[in-house]
Amino acid sequence: MRMRSSGTHPGWVFAVLGLAWLAPAAAQEPAGPRLTPIVAYVLSAPHAVRGSDGAQHLVYELQIENITDGRIALKRLVVRDAGGAAVGQLDTQELGTRFSLGGRRGSETSALDSSQFGVVFLHVTIPKTAPLPSSLTHLIEGYSEKAHRDFSFPLAPTKVVSTEPLVLGAPLHGKGYVAADGCCDSMRHVRALLALDGLFYLGQRFAIDWEKIDSDARIYKGDAKSTGSYRIYGEPVFAVADGTVVASRNDLDDQVPGKLPEGLALDEVDGNFAIIELRPGIYALYAHMRKGSVTVNAGAHVHRGEQIGNVGNTGNTQAPHLHFQLMDAPSALAANGLPYVFEEYQVTGIDPAGTADFDRAEATGERMTLRPYKPPMEEKASLPLDLSVVTWSK
Repeated sequence: MRMRSSGTHPGWVFAVLGLAWLAPAAAQEPAGPRLTPIVAYVLSAPHAVRGSDGAQHLVYELQIENITDGRIALKRLVVRDAGGAAVGQLDTQELGTRFSLGGRRGSETSALDSSQFGVVFLHVTIPKTAPLPSSLTHLIEGYSEKAHRDFSFPLAPTKVVSTEPLVLGAPLHGKGYVAADGCCDSMRHVRALLALDGLFYLGQRFAIDWEKIDSDARIYKGDAKSTGSYRIYGEPVFAVADGTVVASRNDLDDQVPGKLPEGLALDEVDGNFAIIELRPGIYALYAHMRKGSVTVNAGAHVHRGEQIGNVGNTGNTQAPHLHFQLMDAPSALAANGLPYVFEEYQVTGIDPAGTADFDRAEATGERMTLRPYKPPMEEKASLPLDLSVVTWSK
């Protein structure tokens, strides 16, 4: 059966696309739609969160797709506010570290071959003295091999969610806690994009792996393969707010520290855990707790400050820690991560040498390279930034 055309023929569209790129630039911007060699959209509208540096942070993802049968080279991406002012930008080299083919870590590039797509993992910092943008647009510049010319298009408009993040109590008590793989540029959480049931999710967007150091800035002393050598192991875990438990698990044994387990089932990656609904549409995840320590079951109501378990090394983990995050659905994986702030804490130092230095300290038991803050920074209603060392106020 032959189908009759009721609109523009696809072949004609691609022919026009080629002609549009080869034609001289018009004196004025066209009033109507324009053909573009790429399409782009924001996966989830960015939420603003105040960090322990006083600035507002926007962490989100931009998908870019090459719809031509030629190579696209991305040259620059400029993030603009509603008034057209630039609030952030990435040059070609920076795009090459933040743009991942298929959204996969380890596939970073600044180019797209025919019909490929990728995801830019964006972090825009708004200074503490500047107003928060109400919306953002993305000016994408590049070169089209198909058209043999440069292009520049404002694409992917998105609102900025300005709703105040939930203010939480302390998930742990005491001093020496390190906010590992935290906001806003560490790769393990911020780029943990998952394709589940045909959709992209990033539940770990604002996740933190809480570890602990002793007075010598060491994560563990003694046998690296013994969980008891780690300073944080067995520490009590507390509810950060009143809420209702929607799911928990308590039967998995600790992993041997030193490497990630192989062949782990998807339903075991969080180890022994608890998911607690704090508000409608806001859920807290506490993961990797010790076997037999989780004291709450689905349906139970918990109060802020109530102990709900102890730190362990269960699930997808290579060293004892508490994984904590907020998300918009009662699933650790099929959800989008939400920002949050802690009511009150101190930052006593930070590791300026970054993730590589933290990984070295975790792998070897050697000291972290810390820059102490004297006196400590007194923080209220903010999110500790990556590799901050925190003392909790109960």
